[in-house]
Amino acid sequence: MELECYPVAERPPEIVAGRPQRGWMERFSERHPYRCLPLTMANTTGWEILCPMAVTMEWNGGVLQSDITLKPDNPNPDFHHLVKSHFSHGVVTFHPGYLFRTPPGWSMWVMGPPNHVKDGIQPLAGLVETDWLPFPFTMNWHFTRPGRVRFEKGEPFCFITLVQDKPLAQMQPVIRRMDANPELRGQYDMWEKHRADFNAKIFRLDPEATKEAWQRYYFRGEFPEDIAPAPEGHVNKRRLKTPRFGG
Repeated sequence: MELECYPVAERPPEIVAGRPQRGWMERFSERHPYRCLPLTMANTTGWEILCPMAVTMEWNGGVLQSDITLKPDNPNPDFHHLVKSHFSHGVVTFHPGYLFRTPPGWSMWVMGPPNHVKDGIQPLAGLVETDWLPFPFTMNWHFTRPGRVRFEKGEPFCFITLVQDKPLAQMQPVIRRMDANPELRGQYDMWEKHRADFNAKIFRLDPEATKEAWQRYYFRGEFPEDIAPAPEGHVNKRRLKTPRFGG
């Protein structure tokens, strides 16, 4: 399958596969957040569209388009094609610079980069039917309060990933008692016991537990004490393909 990316700008922003690194995760002691596999998998399950220039934006709290000011670090002919105050009310609009076409039945989830924290502004998410849409979409950010926000050159301003519409619509959530699934009940109870024992050892400063620092069952795709075969297809690192030119 192919995700077709048609530039609609003379110099469209760069698209790269989602990267696991986040500044706030790096600043933790021993980079602790990277031990949370769901975080890093979310960071890499899609593609980033990168800001081609540094931009400072400021909102005075008003409802007009003119209440938002946008300024690049240096004069750039592409600036006004990249970011605008289009919707007013503290909303800033980026133009990704591409028309995307997905295979039949696949839509594009458009959002801010997962777990990429920006103070004072919030990314707005959208789901776009890119399997038929003949025009591009925009990426919007909403100021959460009056103030100034900056996007650095190379910082992702948009994150795209794909969703299959029909299978999702056919999914029926069902709430069941865990006792109705004895196998799962046993696996959960075993995990809960191991988790409680490990945390108790950490609290007592047990040397072995302190050295290990964290349990790796989920990261490795393992069950405690081999109570069941390791799940097939477990993924603890994702590297999506980088866009290539196809004519």
